[in-house]
Amino acid sequence: MTERGDPSTLDGQVALVTGSASGIGAATARMLADAGATVVVNSVRSVEAGQAVADALPRASYVQADVADQAQAAALVDQVVARHGRLDLLVNNAGTTQVIPHGDLEAATPDVWRRIFDVNVIGTWQVTVAAVPHLRASGHGQVVNVSSLAGERPTGSSIPYACSKAALSHMTRLLANSLGPDLRVNAVAPGLVDTPWTADWDTVRAFVSTQAPLGRSATPEDVAEVILGLVRARYVTGEVVLVDGGLSLR
Repeated sequence: MTERGDPSTLDGQVALVTGSASGIGAATARMLADAGATVVVNSVRSVEAGQAVADALPRASYVQADVADQAQAAALVDQVVARHGRLDLLVNNAGTTQVIPHGDLEAATPDVWRRIFDVNVIGTWQVTVAAVPHLRASGHGQVVNVSSLAGERPTGSSIPYACSKAALSHMTRLLANSLGPDLRVNAVAPGLVDTPWTADWDTVRAFVSTQAPLGRSATPEDVAEVILGLVRARYVTGEVVLVDGGLSLR
């Protein structure tokens, strides 16, 4: 087991990264594995891609599950512990959105709100609740949520999405307050990230490139690097760290 006094390595630790078949989740899985963790990769639909991510990593495994389904969320955590004997780190990355102009109120139907919140908020909650007993048992368990700049500023692909990420950011703070000192809970809040989701967002990408002080959108690895930093930062909890190249300053 990794000693708590050695944050440079995650040897002996088991990490579950939801929504990790591509993008931020896949980059996080790879970075955690490079740091020594045994990683469990998850997706709901991209099974072949998720399995490929797991196959490329040492000791990793793949579990298909829909975090928005309560039974599947609980079974996901159960399978992690059954396969690997423990759970030390949960990265709640699974999420969804729908691109809707903020002024088009009619398009943001209650069904859209429910679908987005079911994954981004309730799904995160369900996996976290299932994981907490195992994270406590590890002796140094922690959670890192993937929120969004849209949860901190009036922006984002749609109003329902932005509100879901605002809820996730606040959930992070509430859980950190409730679960300490046993567990740490933090979040990252990326701006635009170059992932398959955003491949055709050329107008947004051009805006970020001209407005952000760092002059570009993020790569998945940029976000994964901050997630790993939070994992190693033993005296940080309840923080939502912007990863936006300084865009929020403008």
